[in-house]
This record gives sequence, structure tokens and C-alpha cells, in this order.
Amino acid sequence: MRLKDFLFCITTSMIFLQFTNPSVELPDSAPTPTPWPEQFHALLCMKMYSGSHQITDLWYDWPKGRNVNLIQKQLGVYMYDVEWNNGTSFYYTLGMNGTCEIIEFGVGIPRPDFLDGANYLGTRLKDGFLCNVWEKVDFIWYYEDVSTKRPVRWDFYDGIITHVIKFEVGATLPDSTVLAPEYCFTAQKDA
Repeated sequence: MRLKDFLFCITTSMIFLQFTNPSVELPDSAPTPTPWPEQFHALLCMKMYSGSHQITDLWYDWPKGRNVNLIQKQLGVYMYDVEWNNGTSFYYTLGMNGTCEIIEFGVGIPRPDFLDGANYLGTRLKDGFLCNVWEKVDFIWYYEDVSTKRPVRWDFYDGIITHVIKFEVGATLPDSTVLAPEYCFTAQKDA
């Protein structure tokens, strides 16, 4: 059965039930996106704007004010991207030839309710899931599974497509994993 036919059947059934049983309520407004949990781990498969791919382990930790992306670039380096709520981000690799770049963005990590005020676009079938879809400031298109309320996919204005492979509420990363190496600070002073 095609999705359009399925949705028509559901809508028709809901209207019929409303007439036969007035206690059945029809939704009177658009759904709102589920706020992110304060801590979670997501395994992401990303297609970058350049066409390359990467696997990212995202560790979101609002209470500790950090967002950690452990990134394996396609046939490339393994990179740490540690973003802090004060707007500072550390991008580094480990090892004898480790690199580090510190960037001040001026904004911190996304709040759990960062999608407040997003425009609801309806439902779409994405990655095999029926999703509610929101768009915010022509920057992100956010797909959330209608039944589980878990994120399924994020599309960004610059062509980056993020598929959520795994989503674990409450998972945290040990603090020792997110400490930038010493050369992040000595390289900045020497530069």
C-alpha cells in the first residue's frame, strides 16, 4: 500500500471514529519536535557536502556543556571534535603527527529544545521510517520517527545529510576521552 493511500485510510478512519465516538479526538495542531535528552549517544552515517562520507559517534552531554563528535572520515583520519558550551571547539587528531585547531564560534552547543519555533512540514517517509519533519531557519531539516519520537535524519542547508543509525538515551562518554592533548595549547602559544 502506498503511503498516500495509507494516510488517506488513517484520516478517513479517524473522521469516521469521531462521528461514531465523540470521545476520539483529532489532532488540532501540528506536532512539536521532541526535545533532545540531556545526555545521549548517536551513531551517525554522514554524507558530506563534498560527496565524501564519514561515521560519527556523537556524544551529547548538556549538563557538562559539551558535544563530542568522534569522526572517522572515509579512507581518512580519525578526528576528535569537542565542542563546549562557551563556544570553543577543539578539532584534533592523536599520535606522533597529531594536529589541533581551536576555533571560537561565539555560540555554544545546541540546547535540548533547539528546535523550538521550527516550522512543521508534515510527514515524509525517510530511510524507511514515517517521520514528522521540521525546518528551522533554512539551516536544518529534522526528521523524527512518528511512533518512537527518535531522530532519524538531519539534512543541512549546505548539503550535509546525517542518517541516525543508533540512538542511546542517557549514554555518556568518560571525561578523560574529551581532554584535548597538550599540543593543542602549546601549538597555539607557539603560533
